[in-house]
Formats: sequence, C-alpha cells, structure tokens
Amino acid sequence: MVLNIVALVVSVLIFSEFPAGYGLSSNYYLKTCPGVDSIVTNVVKNAVSKDKTVPAALLRMHFHDCFIRGCDASVLLNSKGNDKAEKDGPPNASLHAFYVIDKAKQEVEALCPGVVSCADILALAARDAVVLSGGPYWDVPKGRKDGRTSKASETTQLPAPTFSILQLQQSFSQRGLSLDDLVALSGGHTLGFAHCSSFQNRIHNFNATHDVDPSLHPSFAASLKGVCPVKNKAKNAGTSMDPSSTTFDNSYYKLILQGKSLFSSDKSLLDFPKTKALVYKFASSKQAFSKAFVKSMTKMSSITGGQEVRKDCRVAN
Repeated sequence: MVLNIVALVVSVLIFSEFPAGYGLSSNYYLKTCPGVDSIVTNVVKNAVSKDKTVPAALLRMHFHDCFIRGCDASVLLNSKGNDKAEKDGPPNASLHAFYVIDKAKQEVEALCPGVVSCADILALAARDAVVLSGGPYWDVPKGRKDGRTSKASETTQLPAPTFSILQLQQSFSQRGLSLDDLVALSGGHTLGFAHCSSFQNRIHNFNATHDVDPSLHPSFAASLKGVCPVKNKAKNAGTSMDPSSTTFDNSYYKLILQGKSLFSSDKSLLDFPKTKALVYKFASSKQAFSKAFVKSMTKMSSITGGQEVRKDCRVAN
C-alpha cells in the first residue's frame, strides 16, 4: 500500500510538469461522469477473474495504440472492407481482450452518454490491468479524444522485438519519450506471452558463427529450442514472458541480467551505459521500477491526437 501511495504521488507530480497543451486532467470527468474510473475498474476486475491473460492484453493494447497516431483508440477501430485497420496489422494479430473495452464503454455510455472517449477507457483499463496484477496505482489524466483513422500499414512503426537499442531509441524519441522511458516501459514485458516468431532469431541461425545467440543462458536457450524446435513451424507456440507472467514485478530486469530475456530488444537494453545502469537499478528495486513505470506510463499515455468521442469504440462516428 505504501508503494502504491508513493507511485500515486509521483505520478501527480510528474503530470504537473506537462505543458498545458496536453489538455488532460485527472478531474476531467468530475462533473460530467464522476463514476467512470470505478466502472472501468469493475469491468476489468471481472474480466481478469475469468481470464488471467487480460492484464497483459490490455497493457499491450494501450501501448500499441499510443505509438500509432497517439493515444486515440485507433487500435480499437474495425477494418472496413479492403481498408485494413491497425488491429489487423501483423504486429497486432495477437492482440485480444477488445471485448473488455467494449463492455466498459457500454456501461459508461449507459451512465454518461457521449461523454467519455474510448481512448480514456483504454488508458484507465491499462492502469487497472497493472494494479490488478500487483503493480502500482496511478491517477490517470483524462480528456483524450478518439481518432477517426486506423491503418494496418502504420503498424510497421511499432518497435519490433528484434530492434537494436539504437532503433528503440529512435522509435521512442520520435514520440517524445526518453531512454528512461524506454527502459521503464519495457518492464511491461513482465506480463504476458511471446510467440516463437518474436524470439526465433535468437535460437535459430543467429549469425554466421552461432546458431544460438551466445548472450543467452545455455539452459534457457535449450528450453526455448524445445518450445520452438523448428523455425517458423509452430505458429501459435511460444512461452511466458517470465516465470511470473501474470504478476507485475521487476523480474523482467533480473532475467535480462541472467541472460534469460526473450527478445533481442530486451537484451539490447544492456548495450548503452545509461540503459544498462537502469536495468541494474530496476532489477535491484521493485519500488524504483514502479515509480519510473508510473512516470513513463503517464507520459506516454498523454500523447494525444484524436478528434471525437466515439459512441462505439469499434466504429468512428
């Protein structure tokens, strides 16, 4: 509880440093829809009680939304004929739990019709996903608008699991996010599941000299090869992001230092002195990681870009 209070205070202080142009406020719906936070929390809590993969899905969904056109719920829009939306882009093929946002929107609309954006609901759901997994609480700034455009072709802008530290730095900096944000937000990989396709480059034909990435711990590499024995063969095969993949903790950073991270992008955090120092810091202190994560999540989720408040999260007005 002490950690949660600290994280909340930090998030409020950080958000107060944002320029007024962000247009977001923790009290945005104070008069127009004061019950929105509790409605979303209850919907997410109910979904998590039935499916432990929901938190990872919601957190990833929010991240993927914010990195394309800002946090405008464009990832929720359905494709129209040949106009493929973001959710049907290759990096988003494994996104799921859209029904949770649909349910929350339905309940919010019943209480406050036409007031709360789908983008705000997604941001709140991502926060609740972290909290319900044992992570820190933060007061989500609200007031985002929903976008009208969603293009599958733009999902190529999402950082890939094969990215180097330089590629990651460029991707994050283009969105106003620092190396500190990069390392903190990467900690979201403590939740969820990874398909073989996301890490096969490290266990099959790594380079001309090694079949397996030599930075991988030998027994860990062997276990991955057991799960994914032949490159590209098992489409839905994979493994948990870490042994405690339904608990939001700092084990992700400990695994990086042990040579047991899944993605090239995870391992690349050790390639810059600054990011390496942060990996060590977060590996040694869950509290330090939680504070940094709250700060960076608040910053990332404040990248805005929408124009309307959708009635249906899957369809533009």
